[in-house]
Amino acid sequence: MNPASKKRVLFVCIGNACRSQMAEGFARTYGSDVMMAASVGLAPATAVAPDTVRAMDEKNIDLRDHFPKSLRQMGRAEFDLVINMSGFFLPKEFKWRVVDWEVADPVDMEYAEHCEVRDAIEQLVMKLVLELRAAPSTQFRGQGSGRLKL
Repeated sequence: MNPASKKRVLFVCIGNACRSQMAEGFARTYGSDVMMAASVGLAPATAVAPDTVRAMDEKNIDLRDHFPKSLRQMGRAEFDLVINMSGFFLPKEFKWRVVDWEVADPVDMEYAEHCEVRDAIEQLVMKLVLELRAAPSTQFRGQGSGRLKL
């Protein structure tokens, strides 16, 4: 797929330390043919959570070089779709199409629960990837991305 026709997808959570980092990692690994993924946090943490790095390592996705980012750090980047996993309404700066994914925040969970959230995010990202592959490049609807609450 031509890079110009790839969908620009932004994953958002609160700290950009767990959920959105996992989603970005899965999107880059599984969907790089149809999307360019990025992630931010509404109130970025200081680092990606160690359990997130460990959980993603189990899926052979290395997040060691990732770090939490804010929307401000995205500059003037434009997106075709914003996936909101924060559980909050997004600020006015998010002028793009928004789809909410209800995914629990694993930041304070036991490791096994953290991995359950990781697996749920993996399923949601794969569903999105498959939808993007099936959609004509001019008609992306963002539907069917799903709601999942753990």
